[in-house]
Amino acid sequence: MRNFKKYYVIPASPEEIYRALTTEITIRLWTGDLVEIDPQVGGEFSLWDGAIQGKFISLEPFEKIVQEWYFGEQEEQSIVTIKLHEHKKGTSFEVNHVNIPDEAFDEIADGWTDTYVGSLLEFYEEDEIS
Repeated sequence: MRNFKKYYVIPASPEEIYRALTTEITIRLWTGDLVEIDPQVGGEFSLWDGAIQGKFISLEPFEKIVQEWYFGEQEEQSIVTIKLHEHKKGTSFEVNHVNIPDEAFDEIADGWTDTYVGSLLEFYEEDEIS
């Protein structure tokens, strides 16, 4: 098992980012794909047509989201903690993803930067221009 931790800056407020991670219609806009989400403790979610699936462990509006991501039958839960902090250029987006299966680590790490956060950045940068 491996861990991934990284900080990003996204040009939107913590409230906007939080809503973008917990509101179905907004998630569909920035992912461009099918989404199922029940944003409450114990509620499950599925993003990118099932490529990412899990459940919510904790929700602190506009500040922190904790999720379990499903990776088959592994013994230790794969936990994602996203913390949102105000930043002079928008939001400091901190992701800490623990207990990633070794065989999935490179794909997950690249996915955080290129796809997950990359899609959010693209969405908010385009929004900034218009």
